[in-house]
Amino acid sequence: MGDRPMTSSPSSHPSLTRRLAQMIRRKEPSDQDRLQAERFVRDWLGSFVAGGPTEPGRALSAYGSAARDLESRVFLAAALSHITETDDLHKGSVTHPACVVVPTALLLGHEEGLEGVAILNGVLAGYEAMIRVGSAVGPAHYHTFHTTATAGVFGAAATAAQMLDLEEEEWVWAFGNAGTQAAGLWEFRTDASMSKHLHPGHAAAAGLRSALLGRHGFTGPETILEGDHGFLRGLCPDPNPEALLEPAPRWKLLDTSLKPYPCCGHIHPAIAAALEVKGRLDSREGTGAAAKVENVHVKTYTAGLHIVDAPDPRTSYDAKFSMQFCVAAALVLGEVDLELFEERLEDPRVRRLAAKIRVTGSPSFDARYPEQWGAEVTVQPSGGGKAVSSVRTEAPGDPAAPLSDEDLNEKVVHLLEAGGLGEAETEELLRDCRHLPENASAFALPWPPETF
Repeated sequence: MGDRPMTSSPSSHPSLTRRLAQMIRRKEPSDQDRLQAERFVRDWLGSFVAGGPTEPGRALSAYGSAARDLESRVFLAAALSHITETDDLHKGSVTHPACVVVPTALLLGHEEGLEGVAILNGVLAGYEAMIRVGSAVGPAHYHTFHTTATAGVFGAAATAAQMLDLEEEEWVWAFGNAGTQAAGLWEFRTDASMSKHLHPGHAAAAGLRSALLGRHGFTGPETILEGDHGFLRGLCPDPNPEALLEPAPRWKLLDTSLKPYPCCGHIHPAIAAALEVKGRLDSREGTGAAAKVENVHVKTYTAGLHIVDAPDPRTSYDAKFSMQFCVAAALVLGEVDLELFEERLEDPRVRRLAAKIRVTGSPSFDARYPEQWGAEVTVQPSGGGKAVSSVRTEAPGDPAAPLSDEDLNEKVVHLLEAGGLGEAETEELLRDCRHLPENASAFALPWPPETF
């Protein structure tokens, strides 16, 4: 450990910040926990590589082409992995932990010469901190702040603190300095600009920086979470601080979803419902019937509507946040994949149906959000036939309906190929990742080559 300044002993009534650090430090990962963590690392790799050739990915890579220091590389890797909207999702906290936690763990592990067990333990610790803080911010926080960004700084700090084997006081300092750097606003939604990708990049770099500073004795506020001028008071109109320390039988990573559709997670239950409706309608009235409907009504929870109620998206990225476009694509095409947003943005059949889709909030779904994300899709066929409806409170990839390893591999391989990796490179990268639970050494990331 580095030289430390003189500090007083912890109070007999420790702060929330210290208690959160103590809770995570006491948890003991099992081999099975680490096997599950590897799945999330593998999933992240696909999102990371696929982000490179995109328009924002090229801009980020050009900016970071000369990056050599660890924090800059972590920033770039985290930012690239949040572009394709294929990274994971924890619904209760409304966060995408992997895009912040995993690049911190992999790049720090490579820098420090650590092995797989240490890296995966860091991933588990980072998810735990990020999800617990994200669950504590309260619903109103999400209206203005991107929780992946604001809670993410704590996730990256915990990842690095765990991997660097920091002492309790240094964890507290790391959390304190991470929390004071929390940022990330939704204003980019007004013009579909690229700022969203900065959010995990900043969170990862700031959290890592805070842990590295803690290792060298740089102090941070003990009460950053609950203090009068702290995180919850400053950023959260209706916080739920009890969620920070709520007992749980397992690691929070295990309650996180892997996304099968490359779009905003708020749309996933509606896509699943729309695909079910399409199957039933096509079976009843013939293939293609779902594309020839009178109108479509989507009911969902109100909290997500300010993000996904976008009937006329003009850009590929905007379409990933359009409930109308994605549901129309599911009904017309029977799939929502990466190519939809790259090659079929102006498909006239999808556009015509999207214009007929009405999206409203539902008190019944509101009552169960954010622990449960639900949607109902009702389709009225042309000619006055009987309406077809489907209600979904889970989507494929949720903990209750997990992706099989085969489905996960298929998703990741598709993303790696979309990012430009060849078959041999893809196989090598996936093999290196799968060996992490066996305590293999950290591996170098493949994109962009001039940086990593």
